[in-house]
Amino acid sequence: MSNLEAEISKARLEIAADSISMSVSELTNLYREGVLEIRPEFQRLFRWKPEQKCRLVESVLLGIPLPSLFVSQSEAGRWELVDGLQRVSTLLELQGLLKNADGSVRPPLQLSETKFLPSLGGYSWESSGGLQLSEAQKLDVRLARLDLKVIKRSSDPKAKFDLFQRLNSFGSSLTPQEIRSAMVAGTNADCLSWLTRLAADDNFRACTALHDRLIDEQYDLELVLRFLMLHAREVAGRARLSNFSSRLDDWSIELAADPSTWPKLERTFTGTFDWLASHGGDTVFKKWERERHEFRGGFLNTSFEVLALGVGYHVANGHPVRSDVSAAAMTLWELPEMNTRFATGLATQDRLVKTLPLGRKLMVDPPEEISPSDLSG
Repeated sequence: MSNLEAEISKARLEIAADSISMSVSELTNLYREGVLEIRPEFQRLFRWKPEQKCRLVESVLLGIPLPSLFVSQSEAGRWELVDGLQRVSTLLELQGLLKNADGSVRPPLQLSETKFLPSLGGYSWESSGGLQLSEAQKLDVRLARLDLKVIKRSSDPKAKFDLFQRLNSFGSSLTPQEIRSAMVAGTNADCLSWLTRLAADDNFRACTALHDRLIDEQYDLELVLRFLMLHAREVAGRARLSNFSSRLDDWSIELAADPSTWPKLERTFTGTFDWLASHGGDTVFKKWERERHEFRGGFLNTSFEVLALGVGYHVANGHPVRSDVSAAAMTLWELPEMNTRFATGLATQDRLVKTLPLGRKLMVDPPEEISPSDLSG
């Protein structure tokens, strides 16, 4: 057997899948019965615009086939959506069955005119006074066929993650973290719930002060994962952090598979942001402008990598932590090397090999001396 054939055979074994043809009505019943799950954390991923939802309904009414849906089978046998959240959620919302994260049910989708069905505007599934789809039109929706690929529970979690990345091409493109969150939940749904709780920590939110768009795109969850992965990591050159996004993907799935590590990581996380909130507040992740004598602008990754990960390293290892966080942030931004290009122009892995060691020197009590080589080279 050639190397190529061996690789193909191995990869096929990593993903076991069945193909099933199912009506919208049958899939809807599985959702009602709790077999098809859309976890509350996934509600943050349902962000199709109204016109996108209406185009999908138009396609169903016109009999246009939809792309395949992919579901992942949990150990308990339930199905969790891997690809198709937007489509399935829209079909459920159309019927007035889609639940919000708090368990309440959304009202039926209010339809608007589309390219081929301009008269669709104003219709809904049920209406007390407005336009309502006819029983024949509802039946067309219920009987529409869907192609499902069921990824069996024996499949390798990392292989499922790779598959989901390749499938993310229909409708609104998901961010890397939204894809990562989906596969963390596919590996261990409790892990995504735990990460969401950490991202909601009052001190973390106060210190990072992210604007709504970044939170909608789950950048807060990505910062949590970056902190958990990097705060105690040994760094020995760029190679250890190359292909950073892929490394974070793999590490996140490993984290989901090993709950025994979560309590210690949570203590470090909450201890770090309690310290930062108490000794620095919501200014420390902004840029210090010496001429104006104030912190200005929005959240900056560079400050987070130096200050938060520096404090986290010492909290995790029981070292004394520097209390004058604002003074440390000023020192950081007054370094000659901290120009705009360093803060925003370097690739993540190139920046991290400098910011992680610098933060550990800067945030210990007493701080270690900073040399020109810490950020140059």
